[in-house]
Amino acid sequence: MSNPAPSFQPLYLQIKTLLERSLDAGEWAPGASIPSENVLAARFGVSQGTVRKAIAALAADNLVVRRQGKGTFVATHTEEKSSLFRFLRIRRNDGHPEYPGSRLLGVRRGRASAEAARLLDLKPGDPVILLRRVLEYSGAPVVLDEIALPGGLFKGLTRSRAEAYQGSMYSLFETQFGVRMLKAQERLRAVPADAASARILRVRPGDPLLAVDRVTLTYGDRPVEWRRGLCTTKGHHYVNELG
Repeated sequence: MSNPAPSFQPLYLQIKTLLERSLDAGEWAPGASIPSENVLAARFGVSQGTVRKAIAALAADNLVVRRQGKGTFVATHTEEKSSLFRFLRIRRNDGHPEYPGSRLLGVRRGRASAEAARLLDLKPGDPVILLRRVLEYSGAPVVLDEIALPGGLFKGLTRSRAEAYQGSMYSLFETQFGVRMLKAQERLRAVPADAASARILRVRPGDPLLAVDRVTLTYGDRPVEWRRGLCTTKGHHYVNELG
């Protein structure tokens, strides 16, 4: 193997780490096929079975997708059918699987607050891009998102560019800025609606909202997004699938 890896890990996890580094470096683009197990086994000097276990671990982490008879492909947010509800945890109470519309309220440049700097591994005052949007189900506002992104990773992101893109926001980040959202850490709590959020979400000030704080990570567990979503729960609920 050409790159060092922690020796205390099982061999297949060492290979998984090396493959992740190649993905992070852009050796294989989102949606592209990766080399066969035989080719990778020869590259790293290990057995085909070890590579197979490494790829299975990548697939379990949603980094790659296996397609019977076709090979293994880098996972991508542009494949809406496979990633539709992976990061979207708000569902209708009646169980109908509806993907919401997104209405952008604003995009502006700012400076990282102490909290944003801590969560995004930045320094206070570093440049950030700040977005506000509303997710609407059947035309009704349900989620108000406030999103902070590291300015250095999202240079050129403007309201017009975001509104012109046909696809999800994470697909925009992946295809236009080369930033792939891989996993997220979330914290939930109940909060009363303030006057501004109540007006946007069409509830009364003081009505209960579900606040979802999310830090989204890319390769190497690097934080690349912090968002706070305020959600009405009269006709919707938060879903977390365990196991």
